[in-house]
Amino acid sequence: MTELLTSPLNAKHEELGATFTAFGPWNMPLKYNSELEEHRAVRNSAGLFDLSHMGEIWVNGPDAGKFLSYSFISNLDSLKVGKAKYSMITAEDGGIIDDLISYRFEDDKFLVVPNAGNADTVWDELNKRSEGFDVELKNESRDVAMIAVQGPKAAEILVPLVEDNKQEAVYELGYYAATMGKVARTFAIIARTGYTGEDGFELIVYNSDAPQLWEELLKAGAEYDIKPCGLAARDSLRLEAGMPLYGNELSRDITPVEAGMSRAFAKKEADFVGADVIRKRAEEGPQVVISGLTSDQRRAARAGAEVYLNDTKVGTVTSGQPSPTLGHPVAIALLDTSAELEPGTAVEVEIRGKRYPFEVTALPFYKRDK
Repeated sequence: MTELLTSPLNAKHEELGATFTAFGPWNMPLKYNSELEEHRAVRNSAGLFDLSHMGEIWVNGPDAGKFLSYSFISNLDSLKVGKAKYSMITAEDGGIIDDLISYRFEDDKFLVVPNAGNADTVWDELNKRSEGFDVELKNESRDVAMIAVQGPKAAEILVPLVEDNKQEAVYELGYYAATMGKVARTFAIIARTGYTGEDGFELIVYNSDAPQLWEELLKAGAEYDIKPCGLAARDSLRLEAGMPLYGNELSRDITPVEAGMSRAFAKKEADFVGADVIRKRAEEGPQVVISGLTSDQRRAARAGAEVYLNDTKVGTVTSGQPSPTLGHPVAIALLDTSAELEPGTAVEVEIRGKRYPFEVTALPFYKRDK
């Protein structure tokens, strides 16, 4: 049995009494005390997350933008310096290998952040695809940590720790943007992308600097009742925000068209891996769509539950649980487009052998006040 990888913050999590769980090849905090309290802290004030399991791959060189545009479904060559883009890397058959975020720091310098369980696969794929491009790839996934401050008080907690007269720049940093600077005496990449539906920042630092920065952020957030948060809260938060999770909503079995990402390549003229299959699927239309389901019943639908319209199976739940913020069950499902299930359509979900009423709804379930 392969030993699980641990975060450079593992000792801090143990001190806080975290319950751990396997997530891909990593052993990560599931919760520290109450996942419900952690969820509500992020919605109402702030939460602190260890995201060190995420991958970090640098792509440098004159052809960096062109190379990533070939490797991903989006046009990265046109991404402005200081900005970030959410995209997908696909196989030749159009299946989704991973969804990821790319940051452009210079004309010829990008940082690609794949998901934890797919980081090695993405690294291998990028190396295969780099032939013929003037690029240099560097994998720092095991060398750096990522800490996220998420919630309406995130900026108030982080900005005072920013040094070298960059406080205003960080405070005004736009959504899906990034910069570099010092935070609490620690050099960090500072991004504002998030995965909770709230405002927030991600800080990428060297492993050796992570424990001290974690403590500084907890100290700075104490007056706002910041709470360390585990993967359980991260999952319930992203579900309410209608954000897909690879391995649940996204997989090799669907294309970006089914994932609602046709806009990413709609105006793209350049070739990319899987382009022919994906563009053909876009012309034909998706076979399934990612949709929301809600219920006023107490019983929550979990991943794998079947969705029915009358007695016809029309889809499968990919994520689901009671919504702490909304007070009723929510779920995301892959629904057959042939059933033409518009928002408001009444369906049933089979849970432990019994069917319960749900309603198709648009995503997200929750949207923060700006």
